Amino acid sequence: MTAPNYIIDGADSTPLTLVLAHGAGTPMDRNFMNWIASGVAQSGFRVVRFEFPYMVDRRETGKKKPPDRLPILLDTWNAVIADLSPETLVVGGKSMGGRIASMVADDAKVRGVVCLGYPFHPPSKPEKLRTEHLIDLKTPALFCQGERDPFGTKDEVPGFGISKNIQMHWSPDGDHGLKPRKKSGFTEEQNIADAIDAICGFMKTL
Repeated sequence: MTAPNYIIDGADSTPLTLVLAHGAGTPMDRNFMNWIASGVAQSGFRVVRFEFPYMVDRRETGKKKPPDRLPILLDTWNAVIADLSPETLVVGGKSMGGRIASMVADDAKVRGVVCLGYPFHPPSKPEKLRTEHLIDLKTPALFCQGERDPFGTKDEVPGFGISKNIQMHWSPDGDHGLKPRKKSGFTEEQNIADAIDAICGFMKTL
């Protein structure tokens, strides 16, 4: 499978590269992804972004399509990892993109995983967990999650029995994009900045 086109932030000479895939409904250059990529790159790491085939097609045709089937998503991630050398990579992404990265991480032998708003379950359907592969995840991981994320809140996640190799960074009052409500007294900018600091701190440990 041919590896997708990339958006690259940061110098090629950095010791580790963070590879990010987008969420189910938004492309790789949405504001959230731009902010994370820019912030991590400014802290001294290279960041590479790519899109799954359905999103590439949407970009070319302007027509919205549902996400590719799981085998295609997995194959795309594996093609990207093979193209970029797994021994230097931390893989992850927004929501679905991070979920698929966490599914290939152990077998691909990458250095780490960073998930931004992991979709632990569909909103209002906590019985439909997407955590089976997380129970025995061996690759060191950081999940940046909003405290009130409808895909998995701060109160819910401790009961999911996920691997001790997964660190959680909780954004105060954050939603699925880490954005807090105005009444909370927190800001989106600060939550994003704190998530970037957490990501860079995590990568430095690897």
